Amino acid sequence: MATINIRRDEPDPFYRYKMERLQSKIEGKGNGIKTVVVNLNSVAQSLSRPPAYVIKYFGFELGAQANAKPTDDRWIINGAHDAAKLQDYLDGFISKFVLCKKCKNPETDVIIKDDKIVLACKACGQRTDVDSRLKLSTFILRNHTSTKGGKKDKASKKSRRNKDKDATANGDKDGSPGDSNSDNGDGENGDVALEANSDDELTRRIKSEAKGIEADEDPEEVEWTVDVSEAAVRARAKELPDDLKRSLVLEEGDDDGVDGPSAYDELGSWIIKTAEEKGGIAAVSDVDIYMKAKEYGIEAKHKTLAVLAQTIFDETIVKQIEARAPLLTKMITSERHEKAFLGGTERFVGKDHPELISQVPAILLNYYQNDIISEESLKAWCSKANKKYVDISTSKKVRKAAEPFLQWLENAESEDESEEDDE
Repeated sequence: MATINIRRDEPDPFYRYKMERLQSKIEGKGNGIKTVVVNLNSVAQSLSRPPAYVIKYFGFELGAQANAKPTDDRWIINGAHDAAKLQDYLDGFISKFVLCKKCKNPETDVIIKDDKIVLACKACGQRTDVDSRLKLSTFILRNHTSTKGGKKDKASKKSRRNKDKDATANGDKDGSPGDSNSDNGDGENGDVALEANSDDELTRRIKSEAKGIEADEDPEEVEWTVDVSEAAVRARAKELPDDLKRSLVLEEGDDDGVDGPSAYDELGSWIIKTAEEKGGIAAVSDVDIYMKAKEYGIEAKHKTLAVLAQTIFDETIVKQIEARAPLLTKMITSERHEKAFLGGTERFVGKDHPELISQVPAILLNYYQNDIISEESLKAWCSKANKKYVDISTSKKVRKAAEPFLQWLENAESEDESEEDDE
């Protein structure tokens, strides 16, 4: 099979580091269409990286679910993606997770040190850190296998996860201190937060649509602000139809001192109204939802996730979760965000759509598989009823329905430990 240079920007035909060109095969049709990366094992071996890292990187970049632990060596990404497109994304993976930052040599080893990913170059001896803000960095830290005995250090993994959450929340009630919407944040840092995960699909879509707007409009004539003062919020809320003045259950004291509908109420009402105008919630794009939340100044607030859980899905929630994953993984940045989103979900299925209670295991499984909610938060939520979002009786019903998922999660972990012991 023909090979190409690992660094495709290197034209030298005698460049010593080679790999196979990616080959993909599209299978299925409709909602079940998927892409199989036929020779991922070979390519990953040439890069001296586990194939799970590569397939997961593709998934994050494309905003699609990727099977990072296949039992049959079939590396699959949901959706249709041609080989040329995947090859371009592979260049990004190589640049960020393979090449030495000093000599650009791909002969590097991955070392985990102090909860950081370090690339150690065997050619020049340089050691450089990988950007810890990248989603794949979190995946690598969580799934890194130690060299002693081949067992995963679960205590270390849990510590890293807690550290990731604490670094984002930093003890603040409403999200990360670096976000413009945080109680301790400032206006300028809002844009920094948007750029922090600039490798994900949602950010690219936001930038793309913003460029289109800039090309069509005179910047001097467009005002990108919304008056969210107390008086303005109340005035706009009065103009909403009665059937859109939905009461969104958040938490005690969530009115933030506003007498009347809050920015959260307005966001929820806007989503519902837009869905009605467009013929369904699926027609309301992630970009529009994110930008509307940003207009209200609440895109980094944990309470916003309780609103989204109650408004961005309908009766087909199980099928809709994967499509919403890019938006949710961008906006859920701490344990408080996770709890609020689960609370909103509980309200959505427990009160708004009680016929969906039987689907709670499938909903939670999709949250878990799409990296929306962490394993620790899911276990904690499943194990104890709470009356914050619904009455205690309804909360118990939802938790009871969640038991099959909790059992599956515990069995899956036991199987992983057993496999590691056998290695």
